[in-house]
Amino acid sequence: MLIPSLLFVSLLPSVFGCPQHENNERSHLVGRQNNAQNPNNTTAIWAYEASYNWGKLSPEYHLCQTGTQQSPIALSLSNGLSLNHVPKFNYGNATAGNFYNWGYGPAFTIAHDGDWTKHPSFIYDNKTLYLKGWHIHAPADHSVGGTRSKAELHFVHVDASGHEAAVLAFRLDPGNFNSTFFDQLPPMIGFNETTTREPLTLNLDLALEGVMHFNEFWTYAGSLTSPPCHEGIRWFVARQILFTGVEQMQAILGASTYSARAEQQVWQHRINE
Repeated sequence: MLIPSLLFVSLLPSVFGCPQHENNERSHLVGRQNNAQNPNNTTAIWAYEASYNWGKLSPEYHLCQTGTQQSPIALSLSNGLSLNHVPKFNYGNATAGNFYNWGYGPAFTIAHDGDWTKHPSFIYDNKTLYLKGWHIHAPADHSVGGTRSKAELHFVHVDASGHEAAVLAFRLDPGNFNSTFFDQLPPMIGFNETTTREPLTLNLDLALEGVMHFNEFWTYAGSLTSPPCHEGIRWFVARQILFTGVEQMQAILGASTYSARAEQQVWQHRINE
């Protein structure tokens, strides 16, 4: 098996945000990891374990406290399932990029030559959005019926100008068989720094197949799940769970550090509208 070798070092987890999925430079969020060594860094340090307090740490984070469409939120079958904003995918079966640990767990950033429209894409409401990369949170950000999965995979999409616009969320739990999507990941021996990236080509459609291409889903208007908590993100959360093998899940958790934001109260999220 390939996936158990994902057990690489998790790295100073308390100060990174969702990966920016840039292949050629560090995320600007990395600079938050050690203000003691960088006294001129005035950006506030934050942690997922204290996400209730983000809005008080910096004026830049005010939406974390005052936003009307903050993510994640609790979902339930009592919300129904969406009949609107149905996604149609154009992913293909071979996407090149870099695989690495973003400080909280496994991540993958698609190779980019400046033209987002060359990336795998999906369409909803006559809008076309382009996949920037994926990363994993553990435990899951979203609960369903009061239960959180062990992890959650986020496929981050941008518009043609590169602005983040939508996230596909796959809840991950262990099952009886290996996931063909996670079976693609290579040995990660020696990956002990966030900046270490391994070139890799993946069939991303295997993840979509694992949740029946989002044939059943919840959707809502939400935000980023880390500071500065920008809103304007369309979330799609698959009803089906993407099951992994037991050893695959152990490897994912072994490579991950706690990265779930506290669920936010539903306000102007327009669930399934």
